[in-house]
Amino acid sequence: MPTIADIFANPPLDETVDIAGWLRSRRDAASFSFLAINDGSCLANLQVIADCGLANYADEIKKLGTGCSLAVRGRLQQSPAQGQAVEVVADSVTPVGWADAASYPLQKKRHSLEFLREICHLRPRANTLAAVARTRSRLAFAIHSFLQERGFVQIQTPVITTSDCEGAGEMFQIAAQADGRHFFGKAAGLTVSGQLQAEAYALALGKVYTFGPTFRAENSNTSRHLAEFWMIEPEMAFCDLGGDMAMATALLQYVIGDAFEHSAADLTFFDSFIDKGLLVKLRAIAEQDFVHFTYDEAVARLQAAPVKFAQAPRWGIDLQSEHERWLAEELCKAPVIVTDYPAAIKPFYMRLADDGRTVAAMDILVPGIGEIIGGSQREERLSVLEERMRAAGMNLDEYQWYIDLRRFGSVPHAGFGLGFERLVQLVTGMANIRDVIAFPRAPGLAPC
Repeated sequence: MPTIADIFANPPLDETVDIAGWLRSRRDAASFSFLAINDGSCLANLQVIADCGLANYADEIKKLGTGCSLAVRGRLQQSPAQGQAVEVVADSVTPVGWADAASYPLQKKRHSLEFLREICHLRPRANTLAAVARTRSRLAFAIHSFLQERGFVQIQTPVITTSDCEGAGEMFQIAAQADGRHFFGKAAGLTVSGQLQAEAYALALGKVYTFGPTFRAENSNTSRHLAEFWMIEPEMAFCDLGGDMAMATALLQYVIGDAFEHSAADLTFFDSFIDKGLLVKLRAIAEQDFVHFTYDEAVARLQAAPVKFAQAPRWGIDLQSEHERWLAEELCKAPVIVTDYPAAIKPFYMRLADDGRTVAAMDILVPGIGEIIGGSQREERLSVLEERMRAAGMNLDEYQWYIDLRRFGSVPHAGFGLGFERLVQLVTGMANIRDVIAFPRAPGLAPC
């Protein structure tokens, strides 16, 4: 059975077609009804003309309401009406599943995104959330294509881990059993990143990546944070910070270009109804050079800015969202890469500069989002890594497997993490991160 998107793309005029989907609206005329059906394959509805001569017209078709599921067989013909190229003249309309009009929450009107968050199980039937889901799917495909075409090997890193990559105490801990024992023999939690395990495979296979869920037990109930989200984390052996930046930039521009090619209708919808000017912004990111500042330069620019920030920028603190967005949106009006952050505010695994002051880290900042990619050259020197781990208060015995990677055939290597939901936000223009993941998890929010 073709999808509605298939029919619009290559209409088999004057042939009999079978379609199935959900009724968006029914409009009755004197002797027939117009049925607008959508199957989720595209934004557009397919109009079906149901004549009063159909056997079930009075008993069923005239009782159909928004949300009912239908199977239709009929002849596809050119439509004389404006705004649609084709329509189906039904030979049969079969209700598959009824929806009670009095209680079905998605009627033919615009619903607020706040309301739709309250019905996560039904909201993909709304145009906006359906378009987000299709775009998200295509972005995932493009990411895999980009990395596979460049020789990366996908690996699946564990969701349950005993290694805290970030060391910020934000892991969801797995509770001990009733007898007080740990299931794995020691404390474990849900992963905040697959990076450390990915490094092990990069130092065997050269170029690898993970694409999976990560978790942060961070009590941030904002439009920018989730407790469960997805990350793309490439890791490359024999690579320095410059190579890391180049790969991250190429990936970001590739997937945006792919969205223009394969998600054009949905992007146009977002540009019209969600974020005016979205297409211009995305085209600029896909085509223009990224601006590069060191952290020192970024702080100096922020301190000279003609605006008052909620948190005053100063050397030695991490850049806040307001700082990142001002750099990308106001100062440069372009994506910005900030490198060489203070060692004291970055994790132990980032390569320490010779003067001990900074590390070989980079963040990519984009208009409308702020930080979208964070990465670094990893510390490949055994003695330096051990010293940084001790300074961070880490138990080296628990990380001997990671230290072994520097003991046996260490090489310079680098990688980055791309927050998938923030990428979807960037491409769709959606303001709240909870609207770009199917079932958002946040403090006090786990609806199903």
